Formats: sequence, structure tokens, C-alpha cells
Amino acid sequence: MSISEIEAHLRENSANLINEFKRLFHGRGGLYEGWRHLTIDSIDDILSVALYFESEGTLEAELIEMLKNFITASGHKTIVVQRRYIKGSPSEVVEGELKENLFAVENGMKFKLNLLLNQNSLYFPDMKNARAYVRENAKDKRVLNLFSYTCAFSVAAKLGGAISVSNIDMSKSALSVGKANHHLNNIDARGVSFLPYNILKSFSRIKQNGPYDLVIIDPPTLQKGSFSAIKDYGKIVKKLPEIASNDCTVLASLNSPDLDSSFITDMMSEYAPEFKYVKRLENLKEFASQDEERSVKNLVFSRS
Repeated sequence: MSISEIEAHLRENSANLINEFKRLFHGRGGLYEGWRHLTIDSIDDILSVALYFESEGTLEAELIEMLKNFITASGHKTIVVQRRYIKGSPSEVVEGELKENLFAVENGMKFKLNLLLNQNSLYFPDMKNARAYVRENAKDKRVLNLFSYTCAFSVAAKLGGAISVSNIDMSKSALSVGKANHHLNNIDARGVSFLPYNILKSFSRIKQNGPYDLVIIDPPTLQKGSFSAIKDYGKIVKKLPEIASNDCTVLASLNSPDLDSSFITDMMSEYAPEFKYVKRLENLKEFASQDEERSVKNLVFSRS
């Protein structure tokens, strides 16, 4: 795929942009030959570009030059480039300037952003459909949000009418952003807890706020020293029967390219057989992949 073809692709995908976050180019899915290392997002008037490995020759410079020309017609004012192939994943503003207090808009919800952070920007756009599911199914429910990070699921659950949400994450700084996300969306934080627990060592404390009617499991694939999906996901599944209500729904997520849906369904069958598989949520078409089993997996189970 040539630079000019990428530009044509961007023009087509940005024809009806609003202020909501949208992925304009998803090379990570392997659908565009030679560009598996590239993603381009539209965030209001910002183009956010991520490069996952170094391009040959002048290709990267040519891409950035094309993007500078592209924004003259697209309505974007700023280009941020993150080079994930360099240690620390440094970000650089190559055109325009970044405003303070950035946020992404998703289905009317707002989530804080930091486009200059190493690697993660505080927001995971590929989970949009999962958050929509939670918002649509949270009414009058007690929600447990495991590996909550910046608590985007909690925002969705509260806006969907959840009675309570327990957000569990080891990172106090992430939970602090989570509190800010609730404030950003004018959510009354009564009934919302932000608990800096090591999940694998804290089930007795987590159980105290249960039983839960909706459990969200959204772990990292590997977090050095604290969690490995291969070794530890099953430990959480084994605890579901004792922390869940009789008609509990579980949203079990996994974003590992090397583990497919059967990793979760087999584990549920073995360790929590009373939870029956319902469906896999569709991924966003903007994140299409050659092999959907290598992309994010959001599986729904029900105890009723």
C-alpha cells in the first residue's frame, strides 16, 4: 500500500467526522500490506499517530509530510506521533500544539487523555462496544470492575443506572484518573468505590461489597510481577461462584493475540460451569483484523 493510498483511505474515513474518537487507519489488523506498524486516530482536531516499528528509508518522513498536507483539508490542527519502537515510546508534536486537559469522546462519554504518556494514552478505544454493552445492561445492578485502570467501564455502568460499582486496580494513579473521569461526566460518585487492591490477594475484601450482578474482567495480558493471563486468569474464574449473584452476568475480556476465545470458554467450563456462554461482542469495524481471534475478545456469560 502506497502513501497516496493511505491518504485516500484517510479521506474516505474522515468524510463525516464529529468530535468523537475514531480510528482512521488500523494497520495492526494486518489488512494493509506493509503497514502493520501504523495506526492513525482522529481525536477532535488532533491526529494521533502510532508507529510500532521503524520504517525503511524515508518512508516515515514521507508519511508525516503527507499527514501535514492532509490536515489542511480534514479540519485537524495538530499531529502527534508516538514511536513505539523506541524505548520509552516517546511522543512528539510534529504539527500544531496540544491543548491542556484533553479527553476522548465516546458515545457522549468523556475520558481523560494524555497523548504524551509512554505507550498508553489512558484510554482504550477498541473497547467501545464492550462499554456500550455495560451501559445497556447495568441498570439496577451491583457491578464489579476488575483491572479497572482509569474506570471507563465504571463511567458507562453509572450512566447506565448501576446501583454501585467497585473499581479494583493496583495503580492508585490510574484510579485517580478514574475519579476524574467520573467528575468529567458529572457522575455522582456515591456508590462508586476506587480500591487499590492486588486482585489475586484480595478476594475476601472484594467479596464484602458483593454479591455482584455484573462482573467485568479486563486484565492485561502480562503485567510483570503481578499478573499473567496464562497463569492467573483461571484464579479469578474460580472465584466467580462465591462473589457473583444468582443471575450474574460476566463480561470476560482478553486482548492477547496469542490466546483465542477458547482460552476463556474452556476455563469457564472447567472452573465455573454454572456460567453459560452467551455471545462474543462484535469488534468495531475500524479495528478489523485478518484474524479476529488475534484481536480483542469480549465474551459474555450468564449464571441464570
